[in-house]
Amino acid sequence: MNSIITDTYTVHFNDKAYTALNTYIDKHDFSKLFILVDSNTHEHCLAKFMAHIETSIAIEVIEIEAGEHFKTIDTCVGVWNALSELGADRKSLMLNLGGGVVTDLGGFVACTFKRGIKYINIPTSLLAMVDASVGGKTGVDLGALKNQVGVISSGDMVIVDTSYLDTLPQNHLKSGLAEMLKHGLIRDKAYFDKLTNLSELTLNDLDGLIHESIVIKKDIVLEDPTEQGVRKHLNFGHTLGHAIESFFLSATDKTDLLHGEAIAVGMILECYISAALLNFPKTDLDDITTAINAIYKPVTIDISDYDAIIDLLKYDKKNEHGNINFVLLERIGAPKIDCLVANNLIIKSIEYYTESTTFK
Repeated sequence: MNSIITDTYTVHFNDKAYTALNTYIDKHDFSKLFILVDSNTHEHCLAKFMAHIETSIAIEVIEIEAGEHFKTIDTCVGVWNALSELGADRKSLMLNLGGGVVTDLGGFVACTFKRGIKYINIPTSLLAMVDASVGGKTGVDLGALKNQVGVISSGDMVIVDTSYLDTLPQNHLKSGLAEMLKHGLIRDKAYFDKLTNLSELTLNDLDGLIHESIVIKKDIVLEDPTEQGVRKHLNFGHTLGHAIESFFLSATDKTDLLHGEAIAVGMILECYISAALLNFPKTDLDDITTAINAIYKPVTIDISDYDAIIDLLKYDKKNEHGNINFVLLERIGAPKIDCLVANNLIIKSIEYYTESTTFK
């Protein structure tokens, strides 16, 4: 696959990516290399990655706990302290080997350590390949509130080696697929349709679809790097999706949802709201609901959960002047930003989702 070039970094793929990485390391006078992993990628991905690195520069490995619960400032403090204790300086390079938590947190740590050191993302999950590692968003959560602290600053390179996907369980692959489905809904119906015909896809098809998804996100980010307008399109499904994800993370009687599992629900809810407010075609709503429900297990949202989920909307990053701003669809490929939605319509959308999964 051809590399994807932006103004500030390049996305390289599979075996060619390691050639590019080794050339990059060889050309820079780095003092040390630091590889950030979590407990999962340390076990399943680190040895494979190290086998591709050709350098005499000293390498240190820093491990964090795996999971969204550890995407916090406290974890950052631990990594900052480790960098200091291991002799990191401004000529050090950070290599973030992991999923969305590692690339988000590692990028933020690199951007803030000694006011900024260079970093490269090596995403090992589908979610990180098509979303978290691309576009320059870094950051951490505040408790269960998603991505409340961070900066927009791209690393120097992204290495996408799709063979890492062999280490993922099925539910994590599906989590990443949700972001790809979103890219189709906000940009290209034909792309969305290809993704929903999973039984016809081969592994080679998946490589091409990942490449296409990254191109979609890259084009949007280049048009609006700081999310003043069109980049908000990427938040489709996320206003309610993030609120649901945060609620399930914080509720003691709930099982945590993966990011993509929550976003899948959010996309159905926001398609329903789009139909109610923007005349989004009912046939498309039905088709999208059927396609998403065929991929993801039902999520039970009780009536007693509604108020807490709606209350969490006030923390959404798109909010301005006290307004909760949704991204909705006028049609597939035609998003509309800064839409205001009444609470009673949000409740109706949850009821619609619940009914759609009742007989699944």
